[in-house]
Amino acid sequence: MSQKRNMSLSLDLDNQWAYMQTHGDAGWKEFPSYLDTAVPRILSFLERRNIKITMFIVGQDAALEKNQEALAQLSAAGHEIANHSFHHEPWLHLYSPAQLDEELAKAEDAIEKATGVRVNGFRGPGFSLSTATLNALVKRDYAYDATAFPNILNPFARAYFFSKSQLSDEQKEQRRALFGTFSDAFRPVKPYRWNMDQTQLLELPVTTMPVFKTPIHFSYLIYLAGYSSSIAKLYTFIAAQMCRITSTEPSLLLHPLDFLGKDDKTGLEFFPAMNMDSSHKIELMDMFFDVLENRFSALPIGEYIAGLDNTKPIPVFEPAFRQDQTGFEHTPGSS
Repeated sequence: MSQKRNMSLSLDLDNQWAYMQTHGDAGWKEFPSYLDTAVPRILSFLERRNIKITMFIVGQDAALEKNQEALAQLSAAGHEIANHSFHHEPWLHLYSPAQLDEELAKAEDAIEKATGVRVNGFRGPGFSLSTATLNALVKRDYAYDATAFPNILNPFARAYFFSKSQLSDEQKEQRRALFGTFSDAFRPVKPYRWNMDQTQLLELPVTTMPVFKTPIHFSYLIYLAGYSSSIAKLYTFIAAQMCRITSTEPSLLLHPLDFLGKDDKTGLEFFPAMNMDSSHKIELMDMFFDVLENRFSALPIGEYIAGLDNTKPIPVFEPAFRQDQTGFEHTPGSS
């Protein structure tokens, strides 16, 4: 086999309360957490495979003392730490510039207190992205954004999520950009830069299948395995081959629910594949990683970016998002 290319790996450490909040479930403001269960399981899996990745942490979790021991384990194990916002509201694009600056600052301070790391990378919750967010990241001297998700199935994922919820019409309007829009599917799957006035900001998209723009993040692979593990393995193989054919070094995404199952009694049965046992999910994850690591070397995002070939031009785009035109307003933390 030809020489391996690199792939970047990251995990959005969305907590139980964050899923409940987005779903419109009562009780989320008590901030129920599964981090004490999920974090050791995630770390065990990564240590067994000798992989370091980027962990996108939610500031609200880092601010709560009950979560700080679990979060400190992530940096202690040598994983890169990054910012996943403070309130984890997928309608981040509704924030004003002042609110965005406060949101980032609060998360940075809380995450540093819990992990000892000052972050300089960001991913928006629910893939929420706007020009105002990019401006806020540039203002705060971030090295990269990793929010873009060029996925042709975005509207269908949102419709499925809404069908499983009891959200009001107002809440659905608030969440109308959840998971991204159909137009986002036309964005590149390879790294590019945003032209931000007198500077540029690197964007590392969550990779989808080159050409076809269908998801290849691990939650989707596990969902496919619910129908057939053989089909899920074949799909993973095809995705890896498409990345190699198109010279795409994938940026692949994990979530805590990839390591949690019905035996953990999280109350998140509305999510796909939560009818599986956690042990079966971890077996599937090993299968997917075997396919991918046979073709790519896994790196955290920061290390991957540092190794980008600067002799090859990276495309530059002007930021433009449909959600920039929204007239909906929101006060952070009030949902």
